[in-house]
Amino acid sequence: MNILLTNATIVTQNPGREVLHGDLLIKENKIIEIGPSLGNPGVPEMDLSGLTVIPGLIQTHVHLCQTLFRNLADDLELLDWLTRYIWPLENHHTPESLGVSAQLGLSEMLSSGVTTILDMGAGRHMEMVFREMERSGVRGFSGKVMMDAGDQLYREETGEVLASTEALIQKWHGAAGGRIGYALAPRFVLTCSPELWAGVADLARKYDLIIHTHSSENRTELAIVKEQTGYSNVEFFVQEGLASPKLCLAHCIWLTDQEFEYLREYGINVLHCPAANLKLGSGYANIPRMLKMGVNVSLGSDGAPCNNNMDIFMDMRLAALIHKPNHGVASIKAQDVLDMATVFGAKTLGMEHQIGSIEPGKFADLTILDLNKVHANPVDNVVSQIVYSAQSRDVRHVMVDGEWVVREGIPRAYPDPSSLIAAARRVCAEIEQASL
Repeated sequence: MNILLTNATIVTQNPGREVLHGDLLIKENKIIEIGPSLGNPGVPEMDLSGLTVIPGLIQTHVHLCQTLFRNLADDLELLDWLTRYIWPLENHHTPESLGVSAQLGLSEMLSSGVTTILDMGAGRHMEMVFREMERSGVRGFSGKVMMDAGDQLYREETGEVLASTEALIQKWHGAAGGRIGYALAPRFVLTCSPELWAGVADLARKYDLIIHTHSSENRTELAIVKEQTGYSNVEFFVQEGLASPKLCLAHCIWLTDQEFEYLREYGINVLHCPAANLKLGSGYANIPRMLKMGVNVSLGSDGAPCNNNMDIFMDMRLAALIHKPNHGVASIKAQDVLDMATVFGAKTLGMEHQIGSIEPGKFADLTILDLNKVHANPVDNVVSQIVYSAQSRDVRHVMVDGEWVVREGIPRAYPDPSSLIAAARRVCAEIEQASL
């Protein structure tokens, strides 16, 4: 698309964190020029007077396959939550139900201004997740969840899970003109054998892929990992040769001092999920310490059953608040949190030169907000306004790769929420009856 966006407040998130007032020229899928009053080179114009343009928001830990199970698994700690509800429910997904689950999650996230996701996929029917990502217009990474250990029904034989994963990599990595990528998704240490971790390392090297997994989320989980392997979680990844800037670890709540150093030393990415961590009673990661050390931290809503929504504005506000009582009111600032949702998220995915800020040469991934609302005014600091006051309902338009994926709050791919909700209720009831 070629378009000139005019008269906007532009929160660039460039290295100087400049906030500009003016125009934004887009040609095809790239940002070409930003300035106070650009001349029109002969392209359509869109007047954004009174609106605020920010980089497309980035969610680096979600589970599209779980969106269907929202409100089904409250008031449980992690391991009970997984074994009693999540794994049985995921195990009974059909192609239809998985497609509906992905539609529900993508519709919610796109409508709340998210343009890029890192998703942990399903064990079966994974094609459905990738098809919906392609259809929706989102930019993102996903991968078949890998589990070959433990006593849950959801596990697969090691060779089978590695072979099916490689087939998906060959089909989907770089699909949709490069908008979709593959991220290896071993679930966590307790569900993966040493042989599977070795296979993950081989595939990561062969295809230069992200490894997306969970780590140090729950104290009981941590004790079992230590008993079974002799190591703490992050220590395990270091010992297995998996630690690198390609490693993305969700949670990282219960770490030793040495493990904090490992995060810094190896450039490991931390995926902070404050709402999910609180709802499962897991605690929350020491993000101020990580940021002070230079560890790259980004944001995720995790899955709908352990958060009950996938609204990144709620997670931004919570991430900005929960650390202040223990670490001081200045320990984490609004700018830190907006960085986590944009430029740090881009770095997590190895895309910091392509997305995460509004700069010439980057992809045109934009979220346009109408902050002229009672709940967001008055204002003299737009970053504070975005992190502390803005809500997902303030999202007016969303662009990914130079194309509108949300207009006037309505996702292009999912324009009929009533039909989507009806389908979700129907297939969810079918899975509940079959699995619980």
